[in-house]
Amino acid sequence: MAVNPPNLECRMYEAKYPEVDMAVMIQVKNIADMGAYVSLLEYNNIEGMILFSELSRRRIRSVSSLIKVGRQEPVMVLRVDKEKGYIDLSKRRVSEEDIQACEERYNKSKLVHSIMRHVAETMQLDLEDLYIHVGWPLYRKYGHAFEAFKVIVTDPDSVLNSLTREVREIGPDGQEVTRVVPAMTEQVKDALVRNIRRRMTPQPLKIRADIEMKCFQYDGVLHIKEQGIHVLNAAIKACTEAIDLHKGKLTVKEAPRAVSERDDKLLAEHMAKLRADNEEVSGDEETEEEEDTGMGEIDLDNAGVTE
Repeated sequence: MAVNPPNLECRMYEAKYPEVDMAVMIQVKNIADMGAYVSLLEYNNIEGMILFSELSRRRIRSVSSLIKVGRQEPVMVLRVDKEKGYIDLSKRRVSEEDIQACEERYNKSKLVHSIMRHVAETMQLDLEDLYIHVGWPLYRKYGHAFEAFKVIVTDPDSVLNSLTREVREIGPDGQEVTRVVPAMTEQVKDALVRNIRRRMTPQPLKIRADIEMKCFQYDGVLHIKEQGIHVLNAAIKACTEAIDLHKGKLTVKEAPRAVSERDDKLLAEHMAKLRADNEEVSGDEETEEEEDTGMGEIDLDNAGVTE
């Protein structure tokens, strides 16, 4: 007997429809006579429509310059008819502040959704059921499940052990009783924590710049050396002050110094060897079933730094 695969399609939020005057992320699907049909990406791709009159505050000379099939962007919700399923949207009424807030929320929600979907798929669970008992309660408690996931990286029990669900059973006397049990099994909990840590643990990042300075006056080399070292020390000081404000730490592995062509050549060879070693390692690793998009453009602290 064939077993139906678990449902892996679900909206990101508990509400089935967005609220009026809310900015939502859409993807343009089709351009029609009256306007553009779009999918609301945060609401399981339910359909909405942007009338041409809601594309721009200015006179429209070319629709293709304002909206294109496949493009993703924030728009404003004008009307929601839950009975008929109609959602009217506007591009011209969304402000820069709305756009920024929507993109920030969507990037966090997309990462949460990717993790939840991957766990549901690998553990053969219904995605909506996982959201009902895990995802949406975390949205309610933390404002956004992303904030809960940040805590789970270092302290999963404080977040997940408080989640429960009710199950109905037949008691010894034949009567139906309701029992409160953990929201998920230990196996599902372990899979969720493992995926959250893999996707949300910050990865090391190195910043490097190559510059070339020339000075043709007398003692030019000496001026370059002195000025270059002075500028680099000032940059290190500024970086240290900036990272301290964000509770980070800057460590100077090697102080600024002048290098010869030979030193530069040795550094280039060393960097090339490191790149080659990294390519060999990544080629030997097994790939995940699901594409690992990492944290994308999300900052774990501020949800605003770029990848």
